[in-house]
Amino acid sequence: MDAREKTAIGADDGLSENRYWSWASMARGRFKWFALMFAAIVLMAGCGAGEDKSSGDITAATSTGGNVAADADITSGCWSAADRGASDAERTEGSVAHQQWNKAPEMVIDSDKTYRATLDTSAGTVEVEFFPKDAPQTVNNFVCLARAGYFDGTPFHRIVQGFVAQGGDPTGTGSGGPGYRFADEPIPANRNYTKGTLAMANSGANTNGSQFFICTADLSGRLPKNYNIFGQVISGMDVVDALDKTPTQVRNGEKSSPINPVTLNKVTITGA
Repeated sequence: MDAREKTAIGADDGLSENRYWSWASMARGRFKWFALMFAAIVLMAGCGAGEDKSSGDITAATSTGGNVAADADITSGCWSAADRGASDAERTEGSVAHQQWNKAPEMVIDSDKTYRATLDTSAGTVEVEFFPKDAPQTVNNFVCLARAGYFDGTPFHRIVQGFVAQGGDPTGTGSGGPGYRFADEPIPANRNYTKGTLAMANSGANTNGSQFFICTADLSGRLPKNYNIFGQVISGMDVVDALDKTPTQVRNGEKSSPINPVTLNKVTITGA
């Protein structure tokens, strides 16, 4: 991948299925289409359904979803019961796949304080420090979702080697989200998409929800500043490298779907 590539970090947050494309993958796809067509047909017949199953059913089986610490979203001060997108009965009976809210969370963080997170993944533990002064709304959103247990048991559904590891979608499809969207925040000149950077995925301007990515390489100058930067890995870069080496297969025209599940088991927030 070089500076000519136009690679988007997409997230649709549940309104429609979002497709991820890069200039390089499209070019390679066109060039090899005829040669790989027969093999693709065989692959689809033999394990195509399994690919969809791995990105969907795994989430349903492992995600704590709507039943996580039933009132954690309220006791954290982030939302009220009226803000929930599903009724108490639906949440209690587990008839919703994951938590939903009708609005972005209330501001509960103090931008003058230091906030960190421990990301317990199936590949190991990553420690992250947030940038609340640079991106207060984005940090607040991640903190609130984490405190509500939203990320627990969710997959890293998109991993592109030498680029990003993307998660935050309980459905594992790339189209899931928390039920709301919030605005972009300006990215300071001194921030860029260096290795270990945390940023929000989106499907266009002001469409942030829950999906985020970790840069697994230095993308400075290669990725336009269209994705809210809100944190940096401070420990566990070896885990980031392990995520980057995850074997993947093609889905939606891009080699980015993990062959075996890669899971964000739990996110724990600490604040000064």
